[in-house]
Amino acid sequence: MNRSIPLVLAVALFMEQMDSTVIATALPAIAADIHTNPISLKLALTAYLVSLAIFIPISGWMADRFGARRIFAIAIGVFLTGSIACAASGSLVEFVVARFLQGMGGAMMTPVGRLVLLRTTEKSQLVSAMAWLTIPALVGPMVGPPVGGFLTTFLSWHWIFLINIPIGLAGIVFALKIIPDDGVRLRDKVDWTGFVLSGGAASGIVFGLSVISLPVLPPVWGIAATAAGVLSLVAYFRHARVHPKPLLDPKLFRNRTFSLSLLGSNLFRVGSGAVPFLLPLMLQLGFGMSPFQSGMITFISAAGAIVMKFAIKRILSLGGFRTTLLVAAAGAAMSIAVNGFFTPATPIALMLVILFASGLVRSMFFTSVNALTFSEIGPESAAQASSITSAFQQVSIAIGVALAGGIVEVATRMNGGVLDLSAFHTAFFAVAALTAFAILPFLALPPDAGGAVSGHTLKRAGSRAASPVRN
Repeated sequence: MNRSIPLVLAVALFMEQMDSTVIATALPAIAADIHTNPISLKLALTAYLVSLAIFIPISGWMADRFGARRIFAIAIGVFLTGSIACAASGSLVEFVVARFLQGMGGAMMTPVGRLVLLRTTEKSQLVSAMAWLTIPALVGPMVGPPVGGFLTTFLSWHWIFLINIPIGLAGIVFALKIIPDDGVRLRDKVDWTGFVLSGGAASGIVFGLSVISLPVLPPVWGIAATAAGVLSLVAYFRHARVHPKPLLDPKLFRNRTFSLSLLGSNLFRVGSGAVPFLLPLMLQLGFGMSPFQSGMITFISAAGAIVMKFAIKRILSLGGFRTTLLVAAAGAAMSIAVNGFFTPATPIALMLVILFASGLVRSMFFTSVNALTFSEIGPESAAQASSITSAFQQVSIAIGVALAGGIVEVATRMNGGVLDLSAFHTAFFAVAALTAFAILPFLALPPDAGGAVSGHTLKRAGSRAASPVRN
């Protein structure tokens, strides 16, 4: 395996993942500078998510039509342009448009980056490659808050976007230099009806849930948008059944391993994806910590994620995908539930140990499930599979944040309108229970699922073949 390829992809994706969270700590400073209020500025967060949802479905077709390497480099360029526009924004409208432009680039970077990895990596090396690609998704949300707090406090909020310039330029150069041309050039015309319906479905659900979870607009807008998204999804499936070359082919769901992996991973994300939203809020509002202090505590989870990268291949070789995912999902659910017992009196050292362990099991889960999801997908379907996976990922994260925010809101109202630790504790217990439901799809997996990728089945087969010789 050419280790430089996943490293280039990981660096670019890290920039995107970190940027999606770094802005949260800078909202008050940005709002004051462009003469608006932090609540209204959250429209920029929503605009980014909506842009991701709209353009992710078409990313696979574009990679097949124009080449994955070229589209990945262009995606970095678009994201970089959006970053510069964010730093130069002087009004709410300008900032929202700039964030939407960033989202267009981000929508291409993740699915196309994963596609490049699938097309340049042998099945037997997929786990190691996915470990590199998983780290940005785990480390980015943890690094974002402390980096954003530091830059905003000691420099200015503009630097949370300007630091993307050298990273983005280096990413473009190395992508064009190191990533090989996959040679794929699709001649089919784009399914525009499918693009409108799939983009409408994903963006409607993500926008609706974001509005419901963030009090930017009246909740009725969020409910209406979510309903429109669901109707668009139904319409898309009806369209895809009769279209000869649908943008995202539902036939991929006939692959049992792909379907079960996608279901389990999204159930997991709904629960675990709420933690980066809940934990910093609890540490700041419940414990009285500053954004920088809370960020330095949550950052320890990233250390656990990095450490697991060096062990995951051996773990999968010994236990296989099914056992590893069951253990990881159960461990992650328990580690989330433990957050519900944190109080200001909890020793910091104990919290760090628990969060480090949480990073370990989450990294174990995501690296394993990402490799398993594509273990039985052929090259001709890789682009669509990557786009489908990324689209569902955005929806599941939006559901998780909306659910966590809704639980905190309901618990606060039941407490007479007072937001205290009990509201956060209730939310942690609820999302932990939801995370545990991810166990169910993996129970239906055969023990040797994805054996060609994990090496588990091959190892057992080799042992059986060798035993007659020893006897």
